[in-house]
Amino acid sequence: MSSLAGKIGIVFGVANKRSIAWTIAQAWAKAGATLAFTYQGARVKENVEELAGAFGDDTMILPCDVTRDDQIAAVFDAVGKKFGRLHLMLHSVAFAPREALEGEFVNTSREAFRIAQDVSAYSLVALARAARPLMTNGGSIIGMSYYGAEKVVPHYNVMGVAKASLEACTRYLAYNLGPQKIRVNCISAGPVNTLAARGISGFVEMLRHYEARAPLKRNVTADELGATGLFLATDGAAAITGQVLYVDCGYQIMGM
Repeated sequence: MSSLAGKIGIVFGVANKRSIAWTIAQAWAKAGATLAFTYQGARVKENVEELAGAFGDDTMILPCDVTRDDQIAAVFDAVGKKFGRLHLMLHSVAFAPREALEGEFVNTSREAFRIAQDVSAYSLVALARAARPLMTNGGSIIGMSYYGAEKVVPHYNVMGVAKASLEACTRYLAYNLGPQKIRVNCISAGPVNTLAARGISGFVEMLRHYEARAPLKRNVTADELGATGLFLATDGAAAITGQVLYVDCGYQIMGM
């Protein structure tokens, strides 16, 4: 039997075929899970519809701006009506205004800070709260983080602060939801060539830096992140919650 057979999952954050969210979604589907997808805005709707169509024409695809509580409520209401339950949720959502990812962090505007926190961190809390009533038999919630939450990464700026908040939210949610057997973890991925990553100044140099300094002397692949997302969704990770798993070829352990 497939490891996720009979499981229902919802995926937030697929933008295109390079998205880490898409790689994890594929791994979940291959393991037998039935999935629903969301999209934010018309700009990515067509991409999500085309990709999710690979799982069948009846795959649920719903609009969701994670800064709007009414849209979050509508998504989980629709999932509840169709499936009656939920086991898996992937949060791969982050955003900060472009100007906040350039120049000095000290110049971050109040509004840019608010937006980054709302979209990238608070949304995990809001989505977990909405998912909770459907996870009646326990579940696994996974967020996506990055090393910039722990150490300064030039040009990552306010997004690093937002990811630090996301990781703290993960721990507090794990504590709150643990009694219901709902696990909450983060994957801290090494740099991968995604649409979001290309918005970071100096990203190509970052890839070279990781490859040169990571113990494995290479960068992580999308498939490896998919495998980690699958592991955290299965019973093999039943005792793991509130954790940040670094999947970066060992880069995080290095001091120099």
